[in-house]
Amino acid sequence: MSEIINLKQARKKRDRDAKDKDSAVRRVQFGQSKSDKKIVDISLTRLSKKLDDHKRTPSNPLDD
Repeated sequence: MSEIINLKQARKKRDRDAKDKDSAVRRVQFGQSKSDKKIVDISLTRLSKKLDDHKRTPSNPLDD
């Protein structure tokens, strides 16, 4: 005798699997590699440090 399945659950599982497959394709297509993320992080850190170095007012008002 064959196994009885719930059609609603089977449909949801099928749809979920299709979304997961599409998501995996999109991650590869549009995602950033680890090295790209690291380069962006380093450049943002450098830019923020450069901006902070050029401040005209002290960060602590008690330093006057």
